[in-house]
Amino acid sequence: MIDLAAVRADTPGCRRGVFLDSAGSSLPPVQVLDEVVGHLRREAEVGGYVAHDERLPDLEAGYGLMASLLGCEPDEVAFTDSATRSWLAAFDAVPLTAGDRVLVTEVEYAGNAIPLLRRAAEVGATVEPVPSTPAGEIDVAALREMLDERVALVSLVHVPTNGGLVNPVAEVAEAAHEVGALVLLDACQSVGQLPVLASELGADIVSGTGRKWLRGPRGTGFLVVRRPVLERLRPRQVDLRSGTWISPDSYELRADARVFELWESSTADRLGLLAAARYALDLGVDAIADAVLARAEHLRAGLAEVPGVEVHDLGTNRCGIVSFTVADREPEQVRAELAARDVTVTVTGVGSTQYDMTRRGLPEVVRASPHYFTSPDQLDEAVAAVAALKR
Repeated sequence: MIDLAAVRADTPGCRRGVFLDSAGSSLPPVQVLDEVVGHLRREAEVGGYVAHDERLPDLEAGYGLMASLLGCEPDEVAFTDSATRSWLAAFDAVPLTAGDRVLVTEVEYAGNAIPLLRRAAEVGATVEPVPSTPAGEIDVAALREMLDERVALVSLVHVPTNGGLVNPVAEVAEAAHEVGALVLLDACQSVGQLPVLASELGADIVSGTGRKWLRGPRGTGFLVVRRPVLERLRPRQVDLRSGTWISPDSYELRADARVFELWESSTADRLGLLAAARYALDLGVDAIADAVLARAEHLRAGLAEVPGVEVHDLGTNRCGIVSFTVADREPEQVRAELAARDVTVTVTGVGSTQYDMTRRGLPEVVRASPHYFTSPDQLDEAVAAVAALKR
């Protein structure tokens, strides 16, 4: 179990109001803050290169640390500056030609959909959404009906940006692999609140961020590329970190996942990300998942009792994102009024998840995402603040 008093003591920000935006950018613990700020101070003393070299053993050990968190091997891990950079670098390396098909979920995220649609148009491929079950997850039976040898890629969002459902990754990966398709898992909203073990889920590529549920700094991301699929990929965003210039007219790329890394990066932020991963592993990912789900269900139950409030979360399996609307109030108005009461939530709209929100007729929803450091009393306070909006 999570020691609530201990994690709240580690999180100065949680003592100011009710923070419900870990799906956006969470509150880092002091262990992360101290690592980032401490390294920046060291850079100011000796310069960025010397400070970096002093931490080389820690940076190198970080590949094994992330491998432990993500259920893969150290040489299958790459670090980037965001989940977006991770996803784009991997997708850009997937060979696509005329006639290829890319299958996506109905909860596909705009940051993925836009490059998918653009590249498909450029090469003559197609992007096709797989229907959802009545509960909201990807319909694996429908997926199997759509799969054939022309499917080059299945883009799978583990947890959507606009609600608390969890997609069945292992079942999708098993089906996709039967026709030789690659599975690119967007784990941006799942790493840090759920177990995401590549070896168990079967995804070929996993992208994620540090700033959300993992509670790391902004400007950090990571990528898992499994060894068996690396040779199928053609990385195009490469530099002197990705390879070696071995003669005036020749070069050699790395043979591991670090081929997706670029030379320039923030050492302070990388160290902060590693501190966040270590913090999560020390707490236990299963314990985190239990605590986050308990907080989210507590909040859902409380909101469902408020007249005029509708909770919109789908899914047989659910997690820490809670989406809702309030009658006679626009979601942005709800966000602003809650902010005035020191309750932090955000708003997500149809532009982020076109397929799903168009299908459900939802232009916008309020999104709340409590983490394990949020106390039950604070959740009740948030519910009371929503109820007060109706007076």
